[in-house]
Amino acid sequence: MQQFEFISNNEDETGQFAKKLAGRLHEGDVIALEGDLGAGKTAFTKGIASGLGVTRNVNSPTFTIIKEYQGILPLYHMDVYRVSDAGEDLGFEEYLEGEGVTVIEWAHLIKDQLPEHLLTIYIFRIGETSRRLVLEPRGERYVSLCKEIVS
Repeated sequence: MQQFEFISNNEDETGQFAKKLAGRLHEGDVIALEGDLGAGKTAFTKGIASGLGVTRNVNSPTFTIIKEYQGILPLYHMDVYRVSDAGEDLGFEEYLEGEGVTVIEWAHLIKDQLPEHLLTIYIFRIGETSRRLVLEPRGERYVSLCKEIVS
């Protein structure tokens, strides 16, 4: 599987990279975010939200599981960390097949419910504020997207 890498020196750079990605996202796109607690998954999502023109404050939907934001496209922000039963039907498909962009933190916990084509981004802490982002596209659209944003 093809991978792409981006090194961010601080949260602002991570946000700008996410904003750049957001500018190329379309209805129905799915971004799966993986990383340890505090790695920057929600910070990355804030960058995507900014790029989609979301004006509301974006925070982690840890206890609500899903938050919706309106922008140029709707943003469906999911945090499935507390989903206890991966097989439980929580209506994810409504969002995954919806009219917006879906960002899922801890996506591996619901891997059987994810679409075949998506972009997984692994966020690794490599310093106090620096991060290594490894992008793993599944599907030609996402491969092309990665080639556009990682230069």
